[in-house]
Amino acid sequence: MTLKIGTRGSKLATTQSGHMRDALIAAGFAAELHIVTTAGDVNMAPVERIGVGVFTQALRDSLANHECDIAVHSFKDLPTASDERFHLIVPVRADNREALIARDGLTLEQLPHGAKVGTSAPRRISQLRARRPDLDIRPLRGNIDTRMGKVTSGELDAVVLAFAGLSRVGQGDRATEVFSPETIIPAPAQGALAIECRADDAQARAAIDSLVDSVAYTGAVAERIVLNRLEAGCTAPVAAHSSIVNGVITLNAGVFSLDGHTQLTCTVSGSDPVEVGEQAARDLISRGAAEVMAISNPG
Repeated sequence: MTLKIGTRGSKLATTQSGHMRDALIAAGFAAELHIVTTAGDVNMAPVERIGVGVFTQALRDSLANHECDIAVHSFKDLPTASDERFHLIVPVRADNREALIARDGLTLEQLPHGAKVGTSAPRRISQLRARRPDLDIRPLRGNIDTRMGKVTSGELDAVVLAFAGLSRVGQGDRATEVFSPETIIPAPAQGALAIECRADDAQARAAIDSLVDSVAYTGAVAERIVLNRLEAGCTAPVAAHSSIVNGVITLNAGVFSLDGHTQLTCTVSGSDPVEVGEQAARDLISRGAAEVMAISNPG
């Protein structure tokens, strides 16, 4: 049987799903892509207005309805609550740093006063404002080419994108600066894919289990636990970055006010991803994370 891989139809989605298809075929499983249109693909309003999970719900519905056998998500777009209908794995993770694509090869510090920078993610907005409060930050939606096109056309001076997405579509060289996680902390699970199948589908489970990367899974889980315990969605101004050396997880996490004035960060280490994520969340909550997020998302 040929496994149908459900994917959004964007260039990035089909590229990263195509990589998973090729990996499955290399592992001995017949597989093909199946395009699923999501609400986020046809509604260009900000993600904060459309709702959390907009890019993943249609894929999960397609999976549950047996229209496809496997679904490929950007892990950071999934709701943090687990869904027992599905079996989830994480393959090898891409570079999770943030990237600037600016005119004339400029870096963030080189951008002129009042430069127009495109991003709609509250987490990015807050950290950019903390470093450059003079910037004119504009809303940004669309696929990678559309976003970068706003720089090429002169509408914007720069945009901020996930470096993983740029790299996956072969445009990593367009980045004029790639920020260290200490400079701009990325989104929880950024750069990680989540591959799902129905929990009762033995063939699909065996197929996707051949792609598991335990280090990537462990790091992404630790980061997403922070989001879950803070009861924050994927569009909240919450960031987390983990590294794993000799089985020890080091997690940097932060909560930021949208104006960039308040930044709560912490660093936690341990061996259990859930415990590490929970400890980081407790630290941030004890220092006022809920109040900071409420300011960033009024109403």
